[in-house]
Amino acid sequence: MERAQTSLNSDPEPRGRWSFWRNLSGFWLLGLCNNFAYVVMLSAAHDILHQQESHNSTSPRPLGGGGGGGGGGNGSNGNSSLYDCNPVSTAAVLLADILPTLVIKAVAPFFIHKFPYGCRVLTCVATATASFLLVSFSSTVGMSILGVIFASMSSGLGELSFLSLTVFFDGSVLGGWGSGTGGAGVIGAFLYSAFTQAGLSPRTTLLIMLVVPVVMTISYYFLLVFPPAFSQWQCMEEGPVRNNQERRPLMEEEEEKEAAEDEEKPDERFLEPLTFPDKVTVIRGLVKFIVPLGLVYFAEYFINQGLLELLFFPASFLSHAEQYRWYQTLYQIGVFVSRSSLFCVKIRRVWIMSVLQCVNAVLLCVAVQFHFLPNVFTVFVIIFYEGLLGGAAYINTFHFISKETGAREREFAMAAASVGDSLGIALSSPLSFFVHNYFCSR
Repeated sequence: MERAQTSLNSDPEPRGRWSFWRNLSGFWLLGLCNNFAYVVMLSAAHDILHQQESHNSTSPRPLGGGGGGGGGGNGSNGNSSLYDCNPVSTAAVLLADILPTLVIKAVAPFFIHKFPYGCRVLTCVATATASFLLVSFSSTVGMSILGVIFASMSSGLGELSFLSLTVFFDGSVLGGWGSGTGGAGVIGAFLYSAFTQAGLSPRTTLLIMLVVPVVMTISYYFLLVFPPAFSQWQCMEEGPVRNNQERRPLMEEEEEKEAAEDEEKPDERFLEPLTFPDKVTVIRGLVKFIVPLGLVYFAEYFINQGLLELLFFPASFLSHAEQYRWYQTLYQIGVFVSRSSLFCVKIRRVWIMSVLQCVNAVLLCVAVQFHFLPNVFTVFVIIFYEGLLGGAAYINTFHFISKETGAREREFAMAAASVGDSLGIALSSPLSFFVHNYFCSR
């Protein structure tokens, strides 16, 4: 047992700085690749739906039609709406993109240990590849939505597996993983916007993105330096080491001193697993974190998938599809910046960001109704600010959960609270559908 503990949790120095940087960069790339398909599918939502409509329409899409934030004109999709609406709201793409992830987060932790990590990663690669191919060559809305579902499955399973995998490595790989997932938002949305703006079709752009599952495969199987005792293709049987030492609670970098003190207390390293009543008690204590986080994501994804498609300015040099893509890109930049701000500022009162995000949602909903925003650049600023709020709420929520929960409960608390953002996103979809149908029927 002691030999396994030493090999699985050893400091990177004995294995060399080269191994340390390989693992750090490997987890950064895994984080990037894992969230890439999810981000691209949300950025491509407008094009995914318009692509199907184009196949069923005999008239070309006018470039100057429609009206949203600026009002006026017939929709460029050939409907009589003032808002240049797709026949199916982009909220449909959001729903297909979040529900599988939500189900996996809620159910998989109870049985995922029965599947080896090597098999899990192959599943992630296969489903991500299938998602890009299905959406690229789809001829119906249903086929496109199926592709989005595969992207969601890959992202959900990957997040669950790679976060668990970090406990077998030096603690610094957690920072690499987090940075990579934040970079996925910016790089994924930016590359999709840039490629399509440069004249590539959405189909060609998505086919180029097939390099992402390849990079994930190389990063996991060839870049990472696994500990000698790590079992790649066999199930890791549950036991004292796996339950308590290998699956030690994840800590922030500023808690290194506290972690070092814990290492000097062997009696505290082997903690009894939580019972079901213990978990219920922990969840009750997490409500004060989960509710504000869920509300932030409810408001911001109602904005992103319910309102942004309706905020179209026909006088702008950007087409409707281009405006929507850059809305998503600026949002992701805001999220990335604020998720990287923990070392600069910490905000304990997450509910403040919930209130501010709800104000944003009300403001933009009124703007869709009355068209008072002067130009698309005003919306750009609001959307960047929206991303800042969402990213700050996320990172501060989990920072203070890790600081305010005990060592015995911390791992479960971090996992249980992760459902907050996914639940908020899922609940925003019905409201997004309703708002879309209300405005597009006018």
